[in-house]
Amino acid sequence: MSLSNPSQILLRNCDLLNANFPLLINMPEDGFIDALIALNSETHNAANQPIKLSCYNTNFADYQALKNKHGNQIYHKFSCIYQAEIKHDLVIIAFPKSKAELNFTLAMIAPTLTSTTKVLIVGEKKGGIQSVPKLTAALLTHCHKVDAARHCILFAGIFNGDYCDSAFCIDDWYKNYTFIIDGVELTIASLPGVFSQEKLDIGTKLLLKNLPKVMKGEVLDFGCGAGVISCFIAKRHPEVKLSLLDVSLLALTSAEKTLSINNIQANIFPSNSLSEVNKQYKYIVSNPPFHQGVNTNYQATETFLSGISKHIKKTGEITVVANSFLRYQSIMQAHIGNTKVIKKAQGFTIYHAHKTL
Repeated sequence: MSLSNPSQILLRNCDLLNANFPLLINMPEDGFIDALIALNSETHNAANQPIKLSCYNTNFADYQALKNKHGNQIYHKFSCIYQAEIKHDLVIIAFPKSKAELNFTLAMIAPTLTSTTKVLIVGEKKGGIQSVPKLTAALLTHCHKVDAARHCILFAGIFNGDYCDSAFCIDDWYKNYTFIIDGVELTIASLPGVFSQEKLDIGTKLLLKNLPKVMKGEVLDFGCGAGVISCFIAKRHPEVKLSLLDVSLLALTSAEKTLSINNIQANIFPSNSLSEVNKQYKYIVSNPPFHQGVNTNYQATETFLSGISKHIKKTGEITVVANSFLRYQSIMQAHIGNTKVIKKAQGFTIYHAHKTL
């Protein structure tokens, strides 16, 4: 796999990458880890003490790819909170699509850092990375731009030692909002980086108003986000058995919190598209994502729609909301069965299909 642009700009600043206990946060598997290990091998092998590399990912697909490639060679972590007994001397962070997520991440890892820990933050210019010095003013000292190339920027700073011993409480980072639709009142809890963190989005609102009138049996909420759709279904149809999946751990953690607030039970699990789905459901509902990072990406949703049929029971149904410019009807028609447009409004379209194929 070829190195991504952010990884290339990191490697051209190799003098910043020398470390004993580096921590990589939300970096993809693109060959950078191999290059980092090779870069440090000569120095550390001389002392017969290879670097102890840790990777923390909140994206299940990236976590799986890294673990499959490197196995026990490095320490992998996929959890809502990062904890470690060692103190990291270098942290490399892939700039998140949500600016609020950056300080959430820095505050979370604070107990594993020291006042001399180097922090490198890398990302594409169009993702808003230029704001890093302002965003991290309280947590990083001497934060400055090191390099700019291939439409990316690399920032470097030193962690502010005043925060190293600060206790991290994830509950402090949820944002809650309440809404009422068709007599159903829900409170939603959402962490930074989760879609529609502060209010109900237009597409989901339209979907909630156009779900099947009768729902029984097992329901799968694909790309569940903070759990809005599932909680609404549970309140309208208490007899259903809910399953929620998402590739984002921050979304799953938010969904778990939302379910708890609204006193709803459900099965929640991470999945890279349909990788962890191993059963059939009577109903599938989804407001599927079509963005990954700062780049528009339709492939994940098209893969989901092309492969979901085998996970729909013989008389099952699927309801999907999407931006109207995304022409999903033909894909659903070809792979699931008779597909109808239920509603078009405010730039969104509701598609509904009965399994006939």
